[in-house]
Amino acid sequence: MTQELPLVVGVDGSDGSLLAVDWAADEAARHGLPLRLIYASLWERYEGTTPSLTLERPSSVVMAEHIVASAAERVERRNPDVKVSTDVLAAEAVDALLHEGNNATALITGSRGRSELTGLLLGSVGLAVAARAHCPVIVVRGDKVGLAGTHERILLGAGDPAASGEATRFAFGEAAVRGGTLDVVRTWRCPAHETADTAALAEAPAREHEEQARTELDELLRDMAGAHPEVRLSRTTVEGPAHKVLVHLSSAADLVIVGARRRQGHFGLQLGRVAHTLLHHAQCPVAVVPQRV
Repeated sequence: MTQELPLVVGVDGSDGSLLAVDWAADEAARHGLPLRLIYASLWERYEGTTPSLTLERPSSVVMAEHIVASAAERVERRNPDVKVSTDVLAAEAVDALLHEGNNATALITGSRGRSELTGLLLGSVGLAVAARAHCPVIVVRGDKVGLAGTHERILLGAGDPAASGEATRFAFGEAAVRGGTLDVVRTWRCPAHETADTAALAEAPAREHEEQARTELDELLRDMAGAHPEVRLSRTTVEGPAHKVLVHLSSAADLVIVGARRRQGHFGLQLGRVAHTLLHHAQCPVAVVPQRV
């Protein structure tokens, strides 16, 4: 039997990372996965120190070890059955998490770190990791109800069927272990040039776009719905911009999931408007699931 890859959590001692640790501990327990807690920082660069020949460790290293140890104790108190490992890495946080993601089931971060300005909606580390990782990334954010997971609903924003397969698979897996309802939403828009001056004449193109959205939704869900008959499934097509619709619906969800294209040979941030908006404004944790295209 192959060993299950861990859930990897970036911790830095901030309130946001502690919420991420709590959420990740519950997620690991649900899936029967180990948890790996990492603290990453180039403390020598920031402290202006050079490697020492003495046995005394830099104060930042001691602080980092204390942070991950405290986070591990927090997990053990919350879910004693979850296996926990920790590490302190001398690397930039984004680079370290992206590297760890190569051997992770998912990466989990808080919405903001210790060094983030209060005016930022999402910390730069979480945003960069969500936009570049090749495994699912979950940013733990939202209101108390959304974080508590008491809605018993998972929300999947259904995008292009050709680029949403991994996100759909991830969503069905979450719904299966949680035992709640999987709400799958496909939005549609009727371009302005297709509308008419009267409502009666505008109905035909609107019906056509809505029907196309339903067809694409059925295509996306066909195989996974058959493979997971135990999942309670709700399918909805909604007229409107996807980013606004999903932010609104996130208030009644425990987790909102969207896909993200990862184009071979492209560097930098690969994150669409929908995912970007949810990472800043959703009222529950957000999972960004990459799809290579």
